[in-house]
Amino acid sequence: MTATGNGPLTGVRVVELAGIGPGPFAAMLLADLGADVVRVDRPDGPGLHIDPRHDLTNRNKRSVIVDLKAADGPATVLDLADRADILLEGYRPGVAERLGIGPGACLARNPRLVYGRMTGWGQDGPLAQAAGHDLPYIAITGALGLTGPADGPPYAPANLLGDFAGGSLYLVIGVLAALQHARATGTGQVVDAAIVDGTAHLTAMLHGMLAAGAWQDRRAANLLDGGSPFYGTYETADGGHMAVGALEKRFYAEFLDRLGLADQAPPREDLTRWEELRTAIAARFKERTRAEWTAVFEGSDACVAPVLSLREAPAHPHLAARATFVEHGGLTQPAPAPRFSATPGAVRRPPARPGADAAEVARDWDVPGLDTSQEGPHR
Repeated sequence: MTATGNGPLTGVRVVELAGIGPGPFAAMLLADLGADVVRVDRPDGPGLHIDPRHDLTNRNKRSVIVDLKAADGPATVLDLADRADILLEGYRPGVAERLGIGPGACLARNPRLVYGRMTGWGQDGPLAQAAGHDLPYIAITGALGLTGPADGPPYAPANLLGDFAGGSLYLVIGVLAALQHARATGTGQVVDAAIVDGTAHLTAMLHGMLAAGAWQDRRAANLLDGGSPFYGTYETADGGHMAVGALEKRFYAEFLDRLGLADQAPPREDLTRWEELRTAIAARFKERTRAEWTAVFEGSDACVAPVLSLREAPAHPHLAARATFVEHGGLTQPAPAPRFSATPGAVRRPPARPGADAAEVARDWDVPGLDTSQEGPHR
């Protein structure tokens, strides 16, 4: 099969109203898959307080600067929305409406538009107007309570679980589903993507297990939350860690054999001896370094892998062979995902500099009112 184009979303136009976190990441994902994403930045600079050249969530996009508080600012955004398939915004509920660029105004200009709204709490409910960040969102869904040891506090899993998994990915699913509907019917709609909703949705399997009596509603007491001695992490002699996921019996048997405990470990079916088993496994892992254990388990079905840092991950042989990480513009970064046989995505452009693409966008989208005075070098 011959690969063509720059991704399956080639030809789809997206307007992203600048923010931080899940909105930009969702727009990046659409851009990675070929969409023409125009980010509307504010005059006061980028939302994420790092050098814009390093903000990978803005790769594959183009940027224009629009002052939404200026007299002509909202009209410019409406001009962009009129030419777009999707618009993404992450303001608190009601803010876009007060600015004159809410769903009503945008859909009046473009009835086919998909208007994606990214928030933590959602567009309604008692907390809709409250400030928030990833951790409180996942806290009330029960997801945060799954992490950490039984005798300690829950862990903060960066902002991967809430912002990006429960937020960005659900926003992308939502706007693409709505885009399919819009193309079939000619009617756009509003997508209310709340991080609390998406994160709660991610726990569906666990709620089923809880109802069936196969999951205990407390930390480190279950098969998949570190409660099991054959599903967790162990420290090595050099302070590194190995991740063990030997759930199935045949994988577990190979795990014990490679670990050198095949004839010594207590039976795993005896839950009363799990702590004894955990202690034996932990003691054995402490006898060698992470690199040594990696070599021991290489090529096996024991379901064991080294715990790598962000800087180490790109060099892992499997990820290197698959080009899971790529280098573009001097920055090592995750490659677009997932992969497509006929329309692969790609890193085509470096992170967009605020306002650097106004002339390009004005020409390509036929929006003459864009401010090109703040353009700068961006290649």
